[in-house]
Amino acid sequence: MYGLVIVLVIETIGVSIMLAPYPAVHLVMLLVDLYTVLLALGLHAAAVTRPHTVGPGGLRIRRGARLDLHLPLDLIVSARHDLRFPDANKTEDGVLTVAVASQTSVTIELAHPVTAVSLLGRRTEVHTIRCHADEPRAAVAAIKMLLPTGN
Repeated sequence: MYGLVIVLVIETIGVSIMLAPYPAVHLVMLLVDLYTVLLALGLHAAAVTRPHTVGPGGLRIRRGARLDLHLPLDLIVSARHDLRFPDANKTEDGVLTVAVASQTSVTIELAHPVTAVSLLGRRTEVHTIRCHADEPRAAVAAIKMLLPTGN
């Protein structure tokens, strides 16, 4: 994410230099470029401050401010460490992929489909969730420890 911010700052400087002879256009583009840099930093901050969580109330799968899916523990059939590098251009029916740096490390199977709602309201029925965890083995152990004995 920081690489994107650096590129955006360089682009802001370049556009600012190119548009210096045109003050009105220069000001508009400078504001747009600065907003874009702040937006990129905000997306990164949302991803860092809103991680996935596991607790007695269930599992929360989050993608910054764009996705917040609550899963009660009785819906979870299995959880396993499963390192994958999904192709962003291919989607599987019923699979929600919450990748970080183009990888997922935990796969969660559900007893029945749930509806995942994105920030803009798009609804998707999912029965499998693949997400990334910084410590996937610890995340899977925490999920399994809280699962009812039948799961």
